[in-house]
Amino acid sequence: MNKNIIQFFAVALFITSASLLISCNKYLDQRPVTESTAELVFSDVSSTYKALSSVYSRLVGDAGYGIRLSLYYTVDNDEMQGPTGAGDNDRRDIARFAATSGNAQITNPFNQLFQGIEFANHCIVQIPAMKMYNEGSDQEKKQLRRMLGEALTLRAQFYFEAIRNWGDLPVHFVPAEQLALTNPFPSRVSTDTLYDKLLADLLQAQDLVPWRGELNAIGDPQDERITKATVKGLRARIALFRGGYSLRQTGGMQRSADYANYYQIAKKECADIMASGQHTLNASYKDLWKNQVCSRTKADPDGELLFQASGAGLSGIADTKLGYYNGPRVNNLGNNSINPLPSYLYLFDSTDVRRDVTICAYYTSTTGIRTAQVATNLTDGKYRRDWISNPTISPTDAIQYFGLKWQILRYSDVILMFAEAENELNGPTAQAYSAINMVRRRGFGKSIGSADATVDLPAGLSKSDFFKYVVRERSLELGGEGVRKYDLIRWNLLGTAIAESRANMTKMATLLPMSNPSYMAPLPSYCVSATLPAKMYAINNTLSDVNSINGLFANSLYKTAASATPTGTTSVVWLTTAITATGTNSPVGRFATGYIAGKAELLPIPQPIRDANPNITQNPGY
Repeated sequence: MNKNIIQFFAVALFITSASLLISCNKYLDQRPVTESTAELVFSDVSSTYKALSSVYSRLVGDAGYGIRLSLYYTVDNDEMQGPTGAGDNDRRDIARFAATSGNAQITNPFNQLFQGIEFANHCIVQIPAMKMYNEGSDQEKKQLRRMLGEALTLRAQFYFEAIRNWGDLPVHFVPAEQLALTNPFPSRVSTDTLYDKLLADLLQAQDLVPWRGELNAIGDPQDERITKATVKGLRARIALFRGGYSLRQTGGMQRSADYANYYQIAKKECADIMASGQHTLNASYKDLWKNQVCSRTKADPDGELLFQASGAGLSGIADTKLGYYNGPRVNNLGNNSINPLPSYLYLFDSTDVRRDVTICAYYTSTTGIRTAQVATNLTDGKYRRDWISNPTISPTDAIQYFGLKWQILRYSDVILMFAEAENELNGPTAQAYSAINMVRRRGFGKSIGSADATVDLPAGLSKSDFFKYVVRERSLELGGEGVRKYDLIRWNLLGTAIAESRANMTKMATLLPMSNPSYMAPLPSYCVSATLPAKMYAINNTLSDVNSINGLFANSLYKTAASATPTGTTSVVWLTTAITATGTNSPVGRFATGYIAGKAELLPIPQPIRDANPNITQNPGY
């Protein structure tokens, strides 16, 4: 969002801090820093949009999806792990499930989420009170109703993110100055209570927000703002979490007895989106990421990118470090701090085009030459500096903020949520098969709408086996997008996934056959073998726009390598005991080392928050 809009909002009524934040004294002594009033801020469509833009702005920045919520909190899982190096009471400890309540990298994100909730609360209160909301022109009323729906949706997203990281939280659905008068030190309430409120809010919001194809009729452009499919998709996601497992304050992972009701909500919302005809899958998985996300387009033609956190401003206030903190290095610039597990690479079929988009096996020089990396130094690949355009970034430019958008929700996720919910409710029906197969076909470069026996799921699966295919397909499709860890938690499979991934990496280190996972569909048959290569032969001076694997290496990932190095290639050590080396620089040595079941599913409540509000209890195990 535009920096001037953020500044406008910051000096207006919304400067109030959320409850729980900073300190009790600052919270109780809130004052606006200017003479701006609600009447001025919410005087017309234009000024109200500026206020709403600042609600959007709380999605990004260093404390939001700019880096911490997107890249610090979402690992380690059976796809990706965090950075190398010793424990630091900082980002590395968060990745390894070893965070403490004094870790500074959990306080600011917690605060920013509640700041976003507070900003949204003011919009939710003030927009319906505007004279124009009820007496304006038809277009003005529709635009303002959309903004109210957007504020409700953004508040739901902020709360959802906070709940899935910290569990039970205080109720904060009115502006802080009102809450301070009635309940200045609120206690935590259950995630079920909060989720039910969010689901009700989103049901209201979907009647206020138009479909993507209705925007022109109300005078709004097609851009990254929330539309009806975003609302419905987020409601489906929250419903699945409400119906899934979560760590309770009473101890242990539990789900409510009426969980099927929430799968029904998820199914309906996803079905509505799919039936609307407003959104489709981009026919090319690579094009989606390279030419839509990394080229920073304003609106994708297919509408696959349902909910994006948009970065701007080249600073930690409201931009993102996507492509700098993660992704392959360019001219040795960047951190390459998100690393796919070697075992995750072999979850992909050799012909699955998503593998070489999701996982990157090269660094790039100033002249564009690709240098192959070893299996212990793979990076995620969906946010790549060398793919960024509109405009491009010079390989010698040392900036860290690239203005890339974090993808919160995509249409393919909606399709897979439908398949999961339909299977849970009715077993693997034709509708469930159709949904998951659409995503698979695109993943293999096939025609999305045509049956293809080479990639479609086998017929006749049981409900439990179909679920295992859903677990696998969500990983293949959504890898590195911050979804996997939380999926595993709501399925109560995180501990199993960590243990089995560690065991398979240990086997890979000595070229022993991997084992098929117990909790999801099998690996490709040729990955479960003793013939995986100890070395790969990288083609010298690769300059073309190769993917991560195809075109980068001269030999197969799935067969024993020849002993002699082919002409025009360089030998690269691939699978060795470096995978399990002692210390915090190897994949196994640092992988989820602090994981404890019944504790690690949640982060600790930051100590400054508990200092500010003595009624907030700590999470189990901390």
